[in-house]
Amino acid sequence: MKQIYLILPLAGLLLVGCGAPQQEDVVHSVLLTRPVPAHAEETASFSGIVREASEISLGFKTPGQIERIAVSEGDYVQQGQLIATLDDADYRLGVEALQVQYDQLRDEVQRIEQLYKGKSVSTNEYEKAVAGLKQLRVQLQVNQNKLEYTRLYAPVAGYVRSVNFEEAEMVDAGTPVVTLLDVNGMEVEVDVPQSVYERRERIERITCRAFAPMGEEMPMKLLSLVPKADATQLYRMRLGFERQPGQALTAGMNREVELHFAGKDSVRLFALPLRSLFQSEAESYVWTVGQDSIINKVKVHIEGTMDAEGRTLVSGLKGDEQIVRAGVHTLQEGEKVKVIPEDKETNIGGLL
Repeated sequence: MKQIYLILPLAGLLLVGCGAPQQEDVVHSVLLTRPVPAHAEETASFSGIVREASEISLGFKTPGQIERIAVSEGDYVQQGQLIATLDDADYRLGVEALQVQYDQLRDEVQRIEQLYKGKSVSTNEYEKAVAGLKQLRVQLQVNQNKLEYTRLYAPVAGYVRSVNFEEAEMVDAGTPVVTLLDVNGMEVEVDVPQSVYERRERIERITCRAFAPMGEEMPMKLLSLVPKADATQLYRMRLGFERQPGQALTAGMNREVELHFAGKDSVRLFALPLRSLFQSEAESYVWTVGQDSIINKVKVHIEGTMDAEGRTLVSGLKGDEQIVRAGVHTLQEGEKVKVIPEDKETNIGGLL
């Protein structure tokens, strides 16, 4: 019986030891990716509005009665095209009267000049005659100019926005008769955020096109960028067309503006899938895998833009790292992982 008591506790200990196996550490399996060098150029798109470069109020340089208005609202006029005319009857009479006086005085001065050469007229009398002829010539030119001012021509090509008077009405000099939209200098206005304003020196190229899949892309140039933000913290940017736009482009149209920025020379940018990044203490990180399959946390800086494939652009990498592509939130620093090989295009699913 004593042998029985000695054997049973030992058997119990053996049974307990066999029934409680030690727990093994879990090894996470991961897929890897490599950082893709990003193109040096960054882009940003905004909505802009086409504006006329200037609005010109056209008026006669002399007063009178409107005889004819040769345009209507909405008409497209070429540079130098006749806009309106004044009744020029009185102006013509004024020119004719001074022309007669000028011709008469000119003949008289010629006779005085011959007498002056023959010492029959004093120098003072001759100089007074010449000065009088010059003064009359100036008066004649003034009246001829007033006669020309009765014709109003378009200084630039554009669209007639408004006609403010009717024929037979009286107008003063400088009174706007017609308002013209200058289309030779069509512009695009766009409001941009602070991030664009801070990178204004890096703008290399600007393009504009209609909101359509096949919209024509037109090169633009920066005219001005107001250095003061408005109430919505946006900065007003004015853009001009590199080449003359067609007449189909009118003020008020919406256009897509694309700004192309040069990359930072001192910073290398790489594209990564968004899910390969994670946050820790308000900073961005990725997991890199070494030759020993041990992972390490590497800090990166998100540039805030994405490439054409929707990947996030980051800096802070060398470019040769192997980076965990997914499942980054379950990993720990210094952990050893199992790398899952990528399926090849000719062996989908790893069946071969």
